[in-house]
Parts: sequence; structure tokens; C-alpha cells
Amino acid sequence: MLIEIKVPVLSESVAEATLATWHRQEGEYVSRDENLADIETDKVVLELPAPASGTLTRVMKGNGSTVSGGEIIATLDTDGIPAAEPAPVNSDAVIPVPSQPTIPVMPSAMKLSREKNISLQDVKGTGRDGRITKADVVAYEATSRSATTSAPYDAGMTETGATQVASVSMHTASRPERRVPMTRLRARIAERLVQSQSTAAILTTFSEVNMQAVMTLRARYKDQFEKEHSVKLGFTSFFVRAVLSALKQFPVVNASVDGNDIIYHGYYDIGVAVSSSRGLVVPVIRDADKLTAAAIEQKVADFGKRAQEGKLTMEELTGGTFSMTNGGIFGSMFSTPIINPPQSAILGIHAITDRPVAENGQIVIRPMVYLALSYDHRIIDGREAVLSLAAIKEALEYPVNPLLES
Repeated sequence: MLIEIKVPVLSESVAEATLATWHRQEGEYVSRDENLADIETDKVVLELPAPASGTLTRVMKGNGSTVSGGEIIATLDTDGIPAAEPAPVNSDAVIPVPSQPTIPVMPSAMKLSREKNISLQDVKGTGRDGRITKADVVAYEATSRSATTSAPYDAGMTETGATQVASVSMHTASRPERRVPMTRLRARIAERLVQSQSTAAILTTFSEVNMQAVMTLRARYKDQFEKEHSVKLGFTSFFVRAVLSALKQFPVVNASVDGNDIIYHGYYDIGVAVSSSRGLVVPVIRDADKLTAAAIEQKVADFGKRAQEGKLTMEELTGGTFSMTNGGIFGSMFSTPIINPPQSAILGIHAITDRPVAENGQIVIRPMVYLALSYDHRIIDGREAVLSLAAIKEALEYPVNPLLES
């Protein structure tokens, strides 16, 4: 029986997706629930499981094709049978060396390599999990051609002239270029950042915070916290709770703009920027004000793990009333974060470093961090922005014991 393979239903906010990679080719036998292909949206990468076991009889959409939810992209014959097991190999027989590498190769790359007589063992893959793409083969061919190309022989050419031509060819070969299309996620990030800067009146206000109290609490209770909750006590829960304190005092910072209206949200969904192999994603902690410090840390740890695996869901990456981004984990000392529309503010957190500060008339060394609050001046005045940042600072310098809520 023939079964139609369809693109999974996409969310309402996603009209199209990209068929990133087929893991099986026409004529191959597949098992039920085996991942046939990766489908990339502007938020997540979806896996396309086989609905039944059988032979993939026809692939209608190739890698890189634009697809929509519910579209038929292949057919599967459930009456197909697995390929026969290979016959036992005589141990005395000479086993030929495989001509192709064992690393994953996209079908289009395999086809082009055969047409151009290129050994894939020499091609470096830049796709997901080191996969060799068609663009990698094209780039390898162009580089090889540049390295071997020389000017036609001229009987009147001097030895010096020939040397100069060779030098130019080598110089060109040492400066390769490779053109690849943006992923849907990267294109969406670019679109939203440009949208943010072109539609919002963004200003940034700064403050520095003494993190000594937080670090002292963390050092004192981290072992007990991890023992009771099976998750490490990081800094994120302290920052989230400090942000919540400020948002409750200044609701406009938790609001958003919709045309000529201001929408005040009666809930607190905090987006936490997470770096992944595909780019920056911002999963959302829903109703963060109702969570304990342990629940927040567990959420963030789970987000980080699944972001690297590409397993965050669209729902987890949608919405949010306020965002936080921590460039400090990469060593950033100072930056001005860009608002994630339609939100109206974002907190930038930077590296915690020991610095000399004045305290009670004395110069002392304290662990300090710069905070940057970018806000939409269309609805947030400087007063609310500065005071909300001051509220965050106060909540961090006078933190609550993370075990009191247990």
C-alpha cells in the first residue's frame, strides 16, 4: 500500500519551511518512526518520522526546497521489503577500500561529486553534523581549479614572467570564498533585528551591580540546593527574580505596542536567550513569577540542553513579555542589547569581574557586573527605565535565600 509522506502541520505564525535534509533516498527501506528528513522553520528543526515501515518509492521535494504544512513530499510503499543481508565474506578474500567516506553526504552532493569525478574524502562538510552539501563540493572544485589553473604557454615568456603568473595563481587559491544561503532561523533573526531597530525608539540605560551578596548566598547554599533539587544553583534564577521585582513595580516595562495601543500583560513570560548551533534562540519561561528558584534553574538547564539538540518546540520559542540576554558567559563586558519585538525592553547581562569600588570611604575589591536595559522610548519614559533598572540592582544586591521557598 502506498502512503503519502506529508510535511507536519506548522504553527499559525509559520507559513513555510525548508526541507533541510533527506536522511533516506528513493528505493531505500525505512523502519517505522525512523527520521526521514529534517524540516527547518524560522524557529525550530522538525523531524519527519516514517509513518510505517516500507520502501521510499518517490521523493517529490529535494533538499533546500520550500514546503508548507500538510504538503505531500514523498510516498512510501508498505509492501516493500528490506534489502537482503549481504553474503558472508571470505576472510581470505581481498576487501576493497571504500571509494566514498563514511561521513553523511547529501544526495545532491553525491551526484555532483560523481559527475565531476571528485573524491568526497577530500571534501570538508559544513552541514549539520559535518554533512557534506552540494555547496561544499562546488567550493572544493572551485578551489582546486584555482590552484591548478595557469596562463597559456607563451614562447616569448621569460622565466620571471612565468614565476609571476604562478604567484598570482597561488595567491588566488589561498583566498577562497564560499556562498551559502542563510538558514531560515538566521534569516528570521536578521529580519526581526532590523524590524526592531526600524520600528522602535530604542534607548539603553546602564548600571553596575555589586554581586557579592549573590555570590555569597550561592556559595553557601549551592551544595544543599543541588542535593534537594538535582540541579545546580546558577545566577539565572537570581536575575529572573530581580527582573520580576522590577516588572511588578513598573508594569509598562512588561508591556508591548500594538499599533496605537499599549498592551499591559498581567503575566510574566520571561525570554532567556540561549546560544545553539543554529544561532541565538529565546525560549520563554512561562509565568515565571509563579516558579521557585529551583524550577527556574531546571527550566533554563532544560532549555540549554534541548537548544543544542535542536529539540525546542515552537510554543517554547513564541511570545514572551520581557527578555534577558547574557553575553557575560562569553566574556562580554559591555553591550547594548536589541529589543525582541513586540516586547518593549530587554536586559543585557555582562561578565562578573573583580573591580575596585568605593565602599564606606574605602577602596575595596568587589565582583561587579554591568547591566544594560534597552527599552522602547515610545511607551517607556526614562524615569521608568532608570527606576526599573535600579529595582533590579537592589534585588540583586539584597537577594532572597533560594531555599526559603522549598
